[in-house]
Amino acid sequence: MCGIVGYIGDKEAAPIIMDGLHRLEYRGYDSAGIAAIEDGELKCIKRLGKLKVMDAALEETPLRGTVGIGHTRWATHGVPSEINSHPHFDCSGKIALVHNGIIENYHDLREELKKAGHTFKSDTDTEVIVHLVEKHYDGDLHQAVCSALKEVEGAYAIGVVCVEEADVMVAARCGSTLIFGTGDGEQFIASDVPAILRYTRSVIYLNDYQVIRIERDGYRVTDLDGNAVEMPVSTVEWDVSAAEKSGYDHFMIKEIHEQPDVLRNTLRGRVSEGSEEVLLEDMNLTEEELTTAKKFVVISCGTAWHAGLTGKYLVEKFTRTPVEVDLASEFRYRDPLVGPADIIMPVSQSGETADTLAGIREGKAKGAKVVSIVNVVGSSIARESDGLIYQHAGPEIGVASTKAYTSQVMSFWLFTIYLGLLKGTITRGDARKTIAELRAVPDKIQRVLDDQSAILRCSEKYHTATSFLFLGRSYNFPNALEGALKLKEISYIHAEGYGAGEMKHGPIALVDENLPVVCLAQRSDVYDKMVSNIQEIKARNGIVISIATEGDEEIKKHSDEVIYVPDCPEPVSPLVVVVPLQLLAYHIAVKRGCDVDQPRNLAKSVTVE
Repeated sequence: MCGIVGYIGDKEAAPIIMDGLHRLEYRGYDSAGIAAIEDGELKCIKRLGKLKVMDAALEETPLRGTVGIGHTRWATHGVPSEINSHPHFDCSGKIALVHNGIIENYHDLREELKKAGHTFKSDTDTEVIVHLVEKHYDGDLHQAVCSALKEVEGAYAIGVVCVEEADVMVAARCGSTLIFGTGDGEQFIASDVPAILRYTRSVIYLNDYQVIRIERDGYRVTDLDGNAVEMPVSTVEWDVSAAEKSGYDHFMIKEIHEQPDVLRNTLRGRVSEGSEEVLLEDMNLTEEELTTAKKFVVISCGTAWHAGLTGKYLVEKFTRTPVEVDLASEFRYRDPLVGPADIIMPVSQSGETADTLAGIREGKAKGAKVVSIVNVVGSSIARESDGLIYQHAGPEIGVASTKAYTSQVMSFWLFTIYLGLLKGTITRGDARKTIAELRAVPDKIQRVLDDQSAILRCSEKYHTATSFLFLGRSYNFPNALEGALKLKEISYIHAEGYGAGEMKHGPIALVDENLPVVCLAQRSDVYDKMVSNIQEIKARNGIVISIATEGDEEIKKHSDEVIYVPDCPEPVSPLVVVVPLQLLAYHIAVKRGCDVDQPRNLAKSVTVE
């Protein structure tokens, strides 16, 4: 969603803030703005559109102040416009505020403030916060922010500055992520680590209802009542280059190519060559809690939900434990039947997904334990979980998730073997064999990446299609859903993923000479059934693009195009089969001239409902 960056130090704030905002572009935005304290005044520049428009405006009219806040807005209340963009100001123009989140009671607050004489300029929910700060301000910005936030309901991450306390910045969070970075004589706030990684690796991950008063040489964290809170400073281990394109045209293609190394990182330290054991260092649940669990309930959204579906196949098959997979956005609204005998398994790259967080809290309120698969250390989901499986995928910048998906699936595999060994449903010999197969996956993905000729040929032939169908069975049915999602979110082509056995229950009506159908037909127990589905498509003049196992010449008789992948055992194959689907979506989107890293209307982290 929206991106926040703030700076206080001895350097000019605007260039540092803009650098950070550029690194948060993946969150999605429609407008941007910066406010800086300069010569005892708050000066501000806002622009509608891409950050290059802001860059040009700042080049023409530089902001020289050394204290400032900046923001990229993704519209929720109020249309995209310069008036609705952040920062927002109080009536006097002495207080400026940026905000990510949604204030649910903003309408009532707005009416009360207007009756008290406050004048509003925008249509946003955010503007009520800065007027509340103004209402409570009597010379102590920190106290005014605390008092103001006690009146709001909803989610927020905010940064606030005031000309009357020109050497102070105040920030706070509840429900929307905000980090604080500390350096030598300079301090930072940001929505995500990549925004400030160039300047500091020492960060504090603020918790809900915490407020931080920041000065150049120090800071103080409190609760909303002003009580001091001791917070640990974490060291970010990412390399700065991990958040940069490193010569690739887009973050998405860079992250697709990173998958061999990412999966090695997911495995590193947990399994080893010849190993028959899995070490999950942050599991924290006892053997009894895991082995006596009545069921696992996976909650997730989007791509992470598809990873959860694959996890269901794995956990049920190899540990004989029931698994439910819920859309997090639906889970808490159906009064779910979970209790102390169950384990909730959230899956989230960012660790800040609002619906998934709400699902965790619903499950914990009913007594369930929580074991999360998450990528971001110190994220809200990580902090609220009993046990953790960190993905170790590094920062994922592209909005369309790729490396996070495969690392989530690999994480489910690690959990499956770990639990299967505890329950005795997986023998040590089978564990050793499977671990060897998983360790071979990165090299097999590399072979797909090294020869993209068939994928490029398909993108050239079919990038003008108006619709696609993706079909898969068994372990690769979730990949059919994921392939369709990837294509639709970055190329804007309508695409649907189906279990191939469902084709005759509706989707076959769409098949004609203009419809490309991507069929996941790698070697498997359901291969013959997939070939039968392919023949049904060809009988109706459909276009068949088959994803098949190397050496399968027979499939060519039934396909218009074949994209080969290395042979894998069927349960392991989703890790490899998805890669050509990611590449196909990417190359088609590029052919269509789409903004691959920042597809319209989408944001990387959905931190509000």
